[in-house]
Amino acid sequence: MSFASLALHPLVLKALDVEGYSEATPVQAAAIPPALEGKDILATAATGTGKTAAFLLPALSRIAANPANNPVGAPRVLVLAPTRELATQVSQAVRKHGQFMRVSNASVVGGMPYREQLRWLSKPLDVVVATPGRLIDHLQRGRLDLGRVEVLVLDEADRMLDMGFADDIEAIVKACGPTRQTLLFTATLDKRMAGVAARLLKNPVRVAVDQATSSADIEQRLYFTNHVGHKRRLLEHFAASAEIGKAIVFVATKRDADTLARDLQQSGHQAAPLHGDMHQRDRNRVLQNLKTGEIRLLVATDVAARGIDVRDISHVINFDLPRSADDYVHRIGRTGRAGATGIALSFVGAAERGLIRNIERFTRQSIAVHTVPGLEPAPVATHHRPAGRPEFRHGRPHGRPHHHAAHPHAGRHPHHAEQPAGGETHPGQPRPVKPRDNAHGKPHGARPWVKRSKPGNRDKGRPAWASAGGKQR
Repeated sequence: MSFASLALHPLVLKALDVEGYSEATPVQAAAIPPALEGKDILATAATGTGKTAAFLLPALSRIAANPANNPVGAPRVLVLAPTRELATQVSQAVRKHGQFMRVSNASVVGGMPYREQLRWLSKPLDVVVATPGRLIDHLQRGRLDLGRVEVLVLDEADRMLDMGFADDIEAIVKACGPTRQTLLFTATLDKRMAGVAARLLKNPVRVAVDQATSSADIEQRLYFTNHVGHKRRLLEHFAASAEIGKAIVFVATKRDADTLARDLQQSGHQAAPLHGDMHQRDRNRVLQNLKTGEIRLLVATDVAARGIDVRDISHVINFDLPRSADDYVHRIGRTGRAGATGIALSFVGAAERGLIRNIERFTRQSIAVHTVPGLEPAPVATHHRPAGRPEFRHGRPHGRPHHHAAHPHAGRHPHHAEQPAGGETHPGQPRPVKPRDNAHGKPHGARPWVKRSKPGNRDKGRPAWASAGGKQR
């Protein structure tokens, strides 16, 4: 479906024509018409499907059709995003799609200086793009008036709930006007998300884009590994390959991001880390260097999975698999954007195989297993316990081995004599018998344990000779 057939404002269509966009994606074609009619929308769509334009284009058309001079710090459109990167991406889209309009836009995110944000909030505003934490800060200090919000957008709402912003979202929604239009976009719609949507939306139009459809342009490959060193050798192989143009390598922790990026740099690759502990200025510089090609390999945590919009990412490498299938979909969505093709590589250790099954169930796709010649995974060795060795299992008291019926020396030593059934603590496992004393009156193989007597009340204050049986003179 073409954008020209969606009844968007001519100034918005002019910007789309300059940008080279003519055909709407499935989520845009389904969400824009009801949004232009002022209806609430509940949309489930993964990243890379064009959902940012799906809520921005109707909002900008509304502003262009009904220009108004709002008071200072009172925006007409409010967009909430979970991360600074995603909020920055939305702000850039506002400027791009509204380049032929007189639209004022402010980005209110954490990690940025207050002075610049206060300067923006001291002027009339059309659009505010914010992260919940910093917006609540300004709202509590009386710097924002959300009572005039006409359109409220919750982008990546499931991610905001995962990050603990549920109470902040409730407070922000309560501060907005009751006649607002609410557009909620989420990647997953579980029971918790459905409850939030029921409280915030009024008779919403349901828009859904299948996960399998959203990742159809991304080739997914699976590489089994034996250990972390095996993963590192695979990464070095692909980093040196001419097949990879720009790639994002996802790891589990911030420390791993710094370490792996440093190791890649020492190997001669253009690499840099990206994670939440970095200052916003440094994060912006890294993303800009990735766009310009100064950085070829970006080693990132999941903080970047929902905020990077770089069109020429050829590969996504999951060095560590994410704990949820939803995060996996958003990771691989960094490649194959806007109809382009991409490749997602996942390195899977023995402990991560269960995560792969969850991902395949979630995406309803089977991921093909690949190998690299010379770096094939070794067969998993099965540990055989030596005969006669006791097996200590979790949950058993220390020192009580699991009974083996085939123990070669069972019952041969006098110390292994069995007790009556009444003394058994576990089925088939007799309680250890106290060893017999030797000729010196001491137990075999153990030091005698003597309980020290504590002085009673009668002994307190008495002289030492009194306890020893002496006589006072």
